[in-house]
Amino acid sequence: MKIDILLDYNPVILALAATLFTWFVTALGAAMVFFFKSINKKILNSMLGFAAGVMIAASFWSLLNPAIQMAEQNGTTPWVPAVVGFLLGGAFLLIVDKVLPHLHMGLSIDKAEGVKTTWQRSVLLVLAITLHNIPEGLAVGVAFGALANNPDLGMLSGAIALAVGIGLQNFPEGAAVSIPLRREGFSRTRAFMYGQFSGVVEPIAGVLGAYLVLTITPLLPYALSFAAGAMIFVVVEELIPESQMGNETDLSTIGAMLGFATMMLLDVALG
Repeated sequence: MKIDILLDYNPVILALAATLFTWFVTALGAAMVFFFKSINKKILNSMLGFAAGVMIAASFWSLLNPAIQMAEQNGTTPWVPAVVGFLLGGAFLLIVDKVLPHLHMGLSIDKAEGVKTTWQRSVLLVLAITLHNIPEGLAVGVAFGALANNPDLGMLSGAIALAVGIGLQNFPEGAAVSIPLRREGFSRTRAFMYGQFSGVVEPIAGVLGAYLVLTITPLLPYALSFAAGAMIFVVVEELIPESQMGNETDLSTIGAMLGFATMMLLDVALG
């Protein structure tokens, strides 16, 4: 199927297909628990750094830059939707971060964030990954939803590049959930199920994002910027600090550089 044929499909359906792909890659990463019981800290930090780089690049190339261009085409002040949407996205994740119980990797359960709960450590670890899968799914959904008003090959290619980039960084995230759970005594099957479950929210957020953009067209530049702000919040709040744990911080930094370069290549080459 030629890529331009996809323009004939409903953007919501395309968003669903794209986020099902990103969920599938999360499951592939979680499946690494069937082959490994532990993961080298250097490798994990490198993968987390790579994920951070992908998300930073995607936030600009796939979300903020198109939002600014759309605002200019609509005759509005270009920086307004970019700045307002970006800050609202960060504020939204800040609120969710304060409310949703979750636990970052490598921390004891007394360091859990959000409202106090008696939930098990395993559930809190999964919720931490699930938390930053929300803006990832939303970003992909909004990107495909934009096709309703900009049905051109460049916009479609950019949305596909974003989905591929998010999918690439979902692989280490799936492994980062399932393998530590296996080390804590979970069976391989149960650890896998928990790991892939962290990506379930992406198709839900993707469809919601695409639908909202189709329903309220003027929100598109704000929605793109909102997704960018939410993603950057996750990078600064979670991925970078977690990737810098330990003594080999250079590896996570190199991973971030490679992740950024990979996402930039995908977006510029395809978009």
